[in-house]
Amino acid sequence: MRDLVRAGSVLDLIGMTPLVRLRSIEKRAGASAEIWAKCEFTNPGGSVKDRAAAQMIKDALADGRLHPGKTLIDSTSGNTGVAYSMIGAALGIPVALVMPENVSVARKQIARAYGTQLIYSSPMEGSDGAIRLVRQLVEENPGKYFYPDQYSNDSNPKAHYLGTGQEIIDSLGPRLTHFVAGIGTSGTVMGTGRRLKEYRSSIQVVAVEPDDALHGLEGLKHMESSIVPQVWRPEGVVDRILPMSTEEAWDVVDRLVLEEGLFVGHSAGGAVAGALRVAREAGPGACVATILPDRGDRYFGPLKWERQYVW
Repeated sequence: MRDLVRAGSVLDLIGMTPLVRLRSIEKRAGASAEIWAKCEFTNPGGSVKDRAAAQMIKDALADGRLHPGKTLIDSTSGNTGVAYSMIGAALGIPVALVMPENVSVARKQIARAYGTQLIYSSPMEGSDGAIRLVRQLVEENPGKYFYPDQYSNDSNPKAHYLGTGQEIIDSLGPRLTHFVAGIGTSGTVMGTGRRLKEYRSSIQVVAVEPDDALHGLEGLKHMESSIVPQVWRPEGVVDRILPMSTEEAWDVVDRLVLEEGLFVGHSAGGAVAGALRVAREAGPGACVATILPDRGDRYFGPLKWERQYVW
């Protein structure tokens, strides 16, 4: 276990995130069920994506795919980009990110603060447009870039298999009956779910996705209308896919901040709304774990890194 007082670098602060019990959400379930949420916003980059970015970079450095002279480039809706930027700054690796132009201003500005180059894709094409553009850039400049491709890189779910899943087992052990997570790249639900199934096959793994192609849950994928990530291999891992409306997820976000003091993003609202549904259905004795991927301030309007101060 890492030393919680001293760390050799910011990378050593990734993982070992706390679980918090959502007692107000449990009351809404109307059943004697436990609902626990893993606070991934406590990672140093502010989101669950720190885990995958760190594992992808670590593995690429180890096998030589990433080396001096290469620029790391990937498509991202924001959180993975912040994670790449933070880790790149810590390790001296230049980073370029391709993202839809309408990604939240806060995440653009955070990535820029680390010295990252931003390349914008069409806001009308969402994350799939960013994927297409980054592939084009890499094809045109194969010697310039290292392209981890978070949607196809097995190090993405590996991070959660080794980290998130094991941490949940260590915390909840045999009490755990269900795990609920949103589908973005799908790395979180695939890696965590696989580890939990190995621990006990009766644990139910539920993946939450937006119920419509035109949705307001940034970071989540409506799989039927999207480029399906190669790491999404649900057979034998995911027991159920739960469609989630934007309105239901946003309502739960409001409840979390007003009743739990947890100011989190909309994908967290979708995951907790899914956990609430699962707890209602499962009834007494259920123990449901879910993921809070990031904080709500990632979705604020313009933020600015100020150099002028008034004392």
